Amino acid sequence: MNQQTVASLESINNLSQSEAQLWLSQCCAAPKWFEGMAKTRPFTDIDNISQAAQDIWQQCHEQDFLIAFEAHPMIGDVNSLRAKYAATKNIASNEQQGAAQASEHTLQALADANHEYLAKHGFIFIICATGLSAETMLDALMQRINNSTAREIELAAAEQIKITLLRLEKGLEKGIQTS
Repeated sequence: MNQQTVASLESINNLSQSEAQLWLSQCCAAPKWFEGMAKTRPFTDIDNISQAAQDIWQQCHEQDFLIAFEAHPMIGDVNSLRAKYAATKNIASNEQQGAAQASEHTLQALADANHEYLAKHGFIFIICATGLSAETMLDALMQRINNSTAREIELAAAEQIKITLLRLEKGLEKGIQTS
């Protein structure tokens, strides 16, 4: 495939199936979701693509959620952020800006709590971090860490679709590279 920037519904609608899947996978890494979205085309407007995104996410199951969660960097882990955001840097940039501005103490507390959360639940803490301070994310993590894993999958899946919708919107504004 040739590398191109895709930034409009028309251009998404005109991509091949594999190019559309690649573009959409940068919004959510769950294959059931991005494959379903690619099949749903053509999209007519932002409301149509947003509704399709939510409808297909509702058809996903725990394994799909876990695949999507795995594609996220751990909040506050700078090395993880760099590695995992390499493919989605255009649309995922600034998602964890609050963590970037946090004190060393708060970042360490986030890292420690995230590792505890991962050990307990088997996946990293997922929150739609856009616009949240590191302290707010840490508070949310501490409130959720003792939930059951089933409840956390539910809550994380709800956060994931918020993230996905923001990435779709940002991708339509800025464009996402396909290659």
